[in-house]
This record gives sequence, structure tokens and C-alpha cells, in this order.
Amino acid sequence: MAKPTDRPTQHVAIVGGGAAGMSCAATLVNHPDKFKVTIFERNEVLGGQATSTALDEPKHGASWMNNGVQGGSKIFKHTFNFFNEQGSPPQEVKLQVSFGKGVDEFWTNVFPSTLVQKHASDIRRFGRFLTIIKWALPLIGIIPISVMLRLFFFKKDFGDKMVYPLIALFLGTGNQTASVPCGIVERLFNDPNMKLWDYDSSTLLPNLPTMYTFDNLHQFYKKWADYIKDRGANIRTRAEVCTVLSRSKTGVKLRIKNLGNGDITDEDFDDLVLCTLADDSLRILGKEASWRERFVLNGAAFYDDVTVTHSDAEYFEKYYETHFQQELCANPKTEAQEQQITFAKGSDSESKGFRPMYFTHTYKENPRLIEMSFNCSNYQHQLVKGQDTKRDHIEPVYQTIFLDKKQESLWTIHEIDETKIIKRNSWHQLGHKWQHYLRVVPGMMFLNGKNRTLYAGSWTLVNMHEIACVSGIAAAYRLGANYNKFDEFASKFFAKYLLLSHGLSFSREERRRTRNSG
Repeated sequence: MAKPTDRPTQHVAIVGGGAAGMSCAATLVNHPDKFKVTIFERNEVLGGQATSTALDEPKHGASWMNNGVQGGSKIFKHTFNFFNEQGSPPQEVKLQVSFGKGVDEFWTNVFPSTLVQKHASDIRRFGRFLTIIKWALPLIGIIPISVMLRLFFFKKDFGDKMVYPLIALFLGTGNQTASVPCGIVERLFNDPNMKLWDYDSSTLLPNLPTMYTFDNLHQFYKKWADYIKDRGANIRTRAEVCTVLSRSKTGVKLRIKNLGNGDITDEDFDDLVLCTLADDSLRILGKEASWRERFVLNGAAFYDDVTVTHSDAEYFEKYYETHFQQELCANPKTEAQEQQITFAKGSDSESKGFRPMYFTHTYKENPRLIEMSFNCSNYQHQLVKGQDTKRDHIEPVYQTIFLDKKQESLWTIHEIDETKIIKRNSWHQLGHKWQHYLRVVPGMMFLNGKNRTLYAGSWTLVNMHEIACVSGIAAAYRLGANYNKFDEFASKFFAKYLLLSHGLSFSREERRRTRNSG
């Protein structure tokens, strides 16, 4: 890739207006003397999977809800920084989960359950298991978590009912959870730059960890787009990049279709940033894809899921534990557990009781296959507020995610009352299988920067909004933009991603740039 100083202004084409594409553009427009930026987005609105849905406010307590992306943890520093810059700060919530149904299947992080007490020894051993993986990471890190659990003689029920649902919550891995590398699981529990919360030796998942919900994502991305356009970027929605016609040392030629009027144009750019899914990127590259790109990008596996947003309380309560029930509760063994039960009952004056946000339902035919749901009225801050102020008149809003269309025969989707359905969405989601971390993740550094092309998106590492943002910033940095050091934790996170996906040492690159500028 040519150095930024080769041309007075680089015209950069960014394909995809989701978190990665917008982060890349937002970083590049800080240097109007260096970069001319054009974003191509085939949809009418920006944000990718981070979208919002309109609601009937008198019926549900708010006029909108976020769809596709619900929230994040304290490690989402770059995401929160962009939100704060646009006057849309995230809102703090305490995470409550409800896994399984019935005394023998159910557990939560809110109060002690029979299942947690039953697997107390496995939970304690799981901490030692994570430590062993940490020290042997280079040798065994790629082995699927399901294999490692068997090798360490964990009970099958412990994996099926506790570990796999929790990993699905971490990564959104759905029905590919058992194939996730054990090294990724260890990192998500122990790595300060990756973990969502700490491992708990008594309950596996800590009691009520802090999470954050996002402001109206549709409005946020609209404000963000205006901010980027005000700084000179050209954002073209309903514009599809059909194919890459050529790539050379001097630039990239793209064929672009205007989906509004059908016009097709061939346009030249200096550099290309593909902020699209791996399979979409390969389709766009077409015959221009190198053998390396075909090998690495074909290693990313995607699955077709369906999300149904609805208000069918009868369906929801059939498959999930939604309220505190004494029979679900194990006998407290400590004062802390007694306090947790008091909280869950709502008998504490400061408590709103057991109001779970995240749920899983496992199929009896195959307990490693699940459906995931959210009670959005207990999770998204605007719905929580509406429910609290108008509780007697509000219908809760749920989202149920049906995973992997190939398993459609197991889905309970047809049991949802059609009159209660608010919206259906189809998603093309990454599967975090062990092959992804053997082939795709380590291969990205050998693609980025070649043939005047860079890649960004959460699929390059882990399916999180934060990774999408960091990947877009990293692509801009690789082109010559500066990295804004606003937080020490964020800088370390960025440096690790830059090394992994671009093969660049952040500190060494910063020293080089300092010398060159001097």
C-alpha cells in the first residue's frame, strides 16, 4: 500500500455504513487535508445491524426500541466514546439472566438456584480449568470448548445447561457455541481487554454485573452521519458496490449501482475499505480476489437467523422463567444469598425484584441447540422507564431469536401469536467456530493493506459492536489517520487489535510516525 504522503489527498471508498464503516469514516474525516471519504451503503439507513424499531408508545411505554444490537459492557470504550461525542450516552443497567425452565433446568445470576448448587464443584473447578487454558494457550487454545469440557471430566449437564448458554450470551454464538475455541472462552473470562465480567467461583456468572444499553440507534447513526458529512464525507445510501473491476498500485476501480434509479457507474478510488461481511466482501471482489483472500475469507462461516419482536406474554412464559418463584430457589447458605433472595422477591425497599433481561431455551432433542430471547422492557432503559411509570397499562416487548435456518424444524416460532408480532428480521450471523480462529483471524494481517484494500467488521475477531468500531478505526489508522488516545484501556485494546489483524506494533508505528513528522 502506498504511503499517505504519495498523494496530497487519498480518495477512500468505504463499503458498508455499519459500525465499522462509520468508525473508519469518522476517523478519516479528522484529516480533511489527507483524505476524501465516500461511504457506500446499499440500505436506506445506516447502522448495519444496529437499528431501531418504532413502537406504539401508549401500548409499550416508549416510541422506539433498539433492534439487532441491545447493549454492551464496560469494555466498549470506543463505542461509548462515539456515543458521547454525539450526545447519546449509554445508560447503565444491572444484568439479570434466566437460563432454562423448571427446577432442574433453571439458573440465574440473581438468586441461588438448585442447578447452581448441584454443580457447585464443577463451577469451582471451572476456575482452575480457565487457569490451565491460560497457561497452555498456545498449545490447546484452538480446541473446541466441548472437547475440553469432556477431557476435564465436567458433567455433561454443566456444559449443556450452564457453560454453553453463558458463552452464547457472551458472543451471540447461538447453535455453534460448543465449537467455540476454549482459548476464546478463557480470554472472555480473564483478559482485561476482552472480558465482559469476572468469573465467579460460586455462581459462574457474577451477581448483577453492570451492563449498558444504547440510546436510539437510528437517531444516533443519523446524527453521526450528519457529523461526518459536515466534515466533508460523501455518504451514498441505496448505493450498492457490485464488484471490484480492478486493483493496482495506483488505485481501485469499482462498479456501483444506484438502487434508486438503477444507474450503474464505474468509479475510481485510491483505496478501498470493505466493511462488509466476509462472504459479501468475496462477492464484491469477484475475479479480483487473490488466492489469499479466497482462502481466508472463505473460512468465515455464517448462519441465517430470524428475530421476532413481539408482545406475546403467554408464549414467553411457556418457555422461560420470568418471575420469582420460591420453588426455583435453593436454600440460602450465606447471608449474601439471603440478601439476593430478598432482592429477587422485591421485598427490599430499594429492589424492583427479579426482572430478567436475557433468556435461553434449549431443545430436548438436542440440549446444545438453543433459542435466545430478550425481555426488552426489562433491558432497554427507555422501556424500563415507561414500564415503571405506567406499569398497569403496558405490554412488555420481547425479542426471540431463532438460530440457524437449517434447524428450523425445531423452532417454536409458529407458537407466537401472529397478532402480537411487531417486527420480523432476518440476520446473516457469524459462527465463532474453532476454524474461524485457526484460519480467518490469524489470516487477516496477511490481507490488510494488500492490493490497496483493507477489511473491517466484527467478523474479523469477535461479534461485538466494539470490535466493529475498533476495526474501522484500525483501517483508518493503517491508511495514515491518527488514533485518538482518549482512554488508557481503550488504547491497549486498540493496540492488541492492530497487532492481531494488521501485524503492526502500535508503539513502534507511533514512534515511526513521530520521527517522520519531525
